[in-house]
Amino acid sequence: MLRAFTERRNYIHKRLNAIKGLSLPAPEGAFYAFVKFSYTMPSQEFCMKLLTDALVATVPGSAFGAEGYFRISYATSMDVIKEGCDRIEKFCQSL
Repeated sequence: MLRAFTERRNYIHKRLNAIKGLSLPAPEGAFYAFVKFSYTMPSQEFCMKLLTDALVATVPGSAFGAEGYFRISYATSMDVIKEGCDRIEKFCQSL
C-alpha cells in the first residue's frame, strides 16, 4: 500500500508541476496535494470552474486560510489520477 501511495504522490507531483500556473511541493503527509495556482481568481471560483468545466472536484485553499491554493486527493486509482491530471491541464490551458 505504501508503494502505491508513493507512486501516486510522485505522479501527481510531477504532472501538476509541469502545468503552467501550478506549483506543488512534494506532499509529505496524508494523501492530499496542496497546489498553488497563479491565476487571477479566488480559490473558491477556481475550484467551482474546475468542477463545472472539467468535472474535477477539489477543495479551495480559502477553506484552510490559504487563498491561491487548492487541495486535491490522490487516494484513488492511477487511472483516475491520470484522467484528473489531464483534465486539470486542459482546464488550466484554457485560462
